[in-house]
Amino acid sequence: MIQRDRFALPERKTQRIRLFLDTADITQWQHWLPTGLFYGVTTNPLLLERAKVVCSVESLADLARQAFDLGAKEVQLQTWGTSVEALVKTGKCLATIDERIVVKIPITKVGTEAAYQLIQSGIRITLTGVYAVHQVLITAALGAEYAAPYLGRINDLGRNGREDLVTMQQEITGVGSTTRILVASIRSVDDIAFLATQGLDTFTFSDAIATAFFDVPATLQAATDFEEAARRMGA
Repeated sequence: MIQRDRFALPERKTQRIRLFLDTADITQWQHWLPTGLFYGVTTNPLLLERAKVVCSVESLADLARQAFDLGAKEVQLQTWGTSVEALVKTGKCLATIDERIVVKIPITKVGTEAAYQLIQSGIRITLTGVYAVHQVLITAALGAEYAAPYLGRINDLGRNGREDLVTMQQEITGVGSTTRILVASIRSVDDIAFLATQGLDTFTFSDAIATAFFDVPATLQAATDFEEAARRMGA
């Protein structure tokens, strides 16, 4: 008798790399999430404004459900408020939408205190708006799941964003933290490729950058050539 378990495929390990689609535009989710390329989506109030999505817990709950229905494994939603109490209250409401929600909070002193309270409640956190190299140590000290530095905007300040992000990753590795550096404000696929060689593995980017991933003329021509050959041979 054949023992079928002898022929079972080995268990697939979770991929280390995580790519996120940085938009609240559902039409872009519908276009990209079915490809399987993206681990999830990231949003913030500015992205909600661009997509004309109301910034309320009820609206974001509906938004998250649509993302999960399209295959997202994780949705990052940003809390709001000018006080610790307000950030915590809304953050807790967002977290109750689904266990796959990660709550984003700006890495200010007020935001850090709110993040600490939410982490103590078992809520997953991304500290966002990271501009300075030393700020990732805040995320490591709190045990936040993600730190989100803005690569393009760091460059706009006249600094070398690539170098800064590599240093951030070295800090995280150096202190033995499990926090992921979630690279945001990406303006070139070349930046992603370079940073990947330096050990960074978590990126969030726009529809335009996603399109650029596939805009390789030689590959497109090869696909056309394959199809033409298939037709010539009776397909």
